[in-house]
Amino acid sequence: MRPEVMAYIQENGTLPAEPQAWLAAMNAARPFTVAGMLNIHFTDVGDDFAVLEMPITDAARQPFGLLHGGVSLLLAETAASGHATWKVDLRERVPVGVEVSGSHLRSATEGTVQAIARVVQRGRHFVVHEVEIRLKESGEMLSLCRVRNFYKPVK
Repeated sequence: MRPEVMAYIQENGTLPAEPQAWLAAMNAARPFTVAGMLNIHFTDVGDDFAVLEMPITDAARQPFGLLHGGVSLLLAETAASGHATWKVDLRERVPVGVEVSGSHLRSATEGTVQAIARVVQRGRHFVVHEVEIRLKESGEMLSLCRVRNFYKPVK
């Protein structure tokens, strides 16, 4: 874990529980991750959902000009894993993705994609999200994904 993230967690225990503060904290970590490289940012969060967005650029396209399917799965895992930190004491446990699957339903070449992660089941050790990848401009569903995170104890 990055030292600045660890320092924040050690001081506060959790990311902020107020939506705007949580969004700011999550988006502040972007430069250190693949999210920064692809301009992925969280736009909304609540107890049972999180939303992020990403513009479709050449960095996110496959050689035929379409949004890369692997990027859609990356968006799904980023949305679900990010949301899995919501109101969790990260000094005790951190979410790690252990399963991601998806069905690609439609392609896109331009615009902004949204990943909308919704909690399907939350337990003590695992949380499962269903994640819709949608084209923001039309609302069309591009992919439907499922992500399972394990809450790994911090040693």
